[in-house]
Amino acid sequence: MHYLAEAVLLLHLGFIGFVLVGALLVARWRWLAVLHLPAVLWALFIEISGGTCPLTPAENYFRHQAGQAGYAESFIEHYLVSFIYPAGLTPAIQWALAAVVLVLNLALYGWIFLRRGQRRPNS
Repeated sequence: MHYLAEAVLLLHLGFIGFVLVGALLVARWRWLAVLHLPAVLWALFIEISGGTCPLTPAENYFRHQAGQAGYAESFIEHYLVSFIYPAGLTPAIQWALAAVVLVLNLALYGWIFLRRGQRRPNS
């Protein structure tokens, strides 16, 4: 079960990475926008609502099954906030994280559309 908890942890990290910079992959493979945009919307929803991503309880479940202690806080609080924001996760920080996700993705998609427009041949 320990390996399943670690697999969920890696999946969670991969999801966060995909949300943050997945637009760079969309620049190469446009069809990925069908997966990336809903992922961004989900991440924004979780951050703004203060909800818990389902991967957090899944990881905790597998940790408990393996005889390890889970954690009460969210994935971001447990793994990232303690590193970036030692004081803990507050609603203001969650809004700031959501803003980072939104601004970064708007900038990347803006870059994709600008780049796409520059590639069109002159008629």
